[in-house]
Amino acid sequence: MKKLILIDANAIVHKAFHALPPLTNREGEQINAVYGFSSILLKIIKELKPDYLAAAYDLPAPTFRHIEYDGYKAKRPKAPDELIYQIPKTKEILQGFSVPVYAKEGYEADDVIGTIAKKFGNKLEILILTGDLDTLQLIDKNTKVYALRRGMTDTFIYGAQQVFERYALKPEQMIDYKGLRGDPSDNIPGIKGVGEKTAIVLLKEFRTIENMYKIIEKMKPSQVKNYKFLTPKLLERIKQEKQMAFFSKKLATIYNKVPIKLDLKDLDWKNNFEIKKAEQALDKFHFKSLINRLYGNEGKPKEEKTNNQQNLF
Repeated sequence: MKKLILIDANAIVHKAFHALPPLTNREGEQINAVYGFSSILLKIIKELKPDYLAAAYDLPAPTFRHIEYDGYKAKRPKAPDELIYQIPKTKEILQGFSVPVYAKEGYEADDVIGTIAKKFGNKLEILILTGDLDTLQLIDKNTKVYALRRGMTDTFIYGAQQVFERYALKPEQMIDYKGLRGDPSDNIPGIKGVGEKTAIVLLKEFRTIENMYKIIEKMKPSQVKNYKFLTPKLLERIKQEKQMAFFSKKLATIYNKVPIKLDLKDLDWKNNFEIKKAEQALDKFHFKSLINRLYGNEGKPKEEKTNNQQNLF
């Protein structure tokens, strides 16, 4: 199968900004996130050799999750201005590399990625490049997650097996997992008092939140002892917070029907890419070392580089 890489752009920009030391251009503007973003873009192109590429961005406007729950992501500190003004510059890099950019007001980048993955997942191998693990729920037989862990060079590819090894759950259970334990980074509440271990045990027994409540609501007090992990106190809390569990699962679920126009020809990176155009985008920010990497001449002076476009493939 041909390969499509979907870039969770905001997550990569944030990762690069915090992973790299301050780097300024000749005008004194900080561009460390742009550099890191460009570097990881070159890395995935060279190592993963995609046929198709696309990037998704968040927009400043509130999403449908913020409208439904005003506490959504409320505890996150505001991104520093030094990061925010670098985001449009990363779009310039993507334009130079002929990578289409998608965003839709009212939705998050993850929703856009989920929509594209659903659209083309039956015909392409899909890798989601991200700096967090929210998209693990999208993993299936044709879709994997390429995650940056510590810094910009420690990467790991998650498939269904890797998700199970880490969480003892299937990818599709990750939304139930967040529905039960919540997600502090997004301020998704979950059920009070249910942590990671309890959530996993509950899902190993009941598979989904829906099935859990179907069984628990019919359970008699005398039957609690049949489940070693259940106590009367935990059972009561689960029953009391049914509405919150379902609401938290809804908040955690990536929406895959974002109304965006998608044409595979626009994502056809291998045929749309022009190496000189990419060089110009990097040269605008004076990324000389990245230009050498672009041409496969790491460590060599620019004048010694070859014009062989095939070096990227």
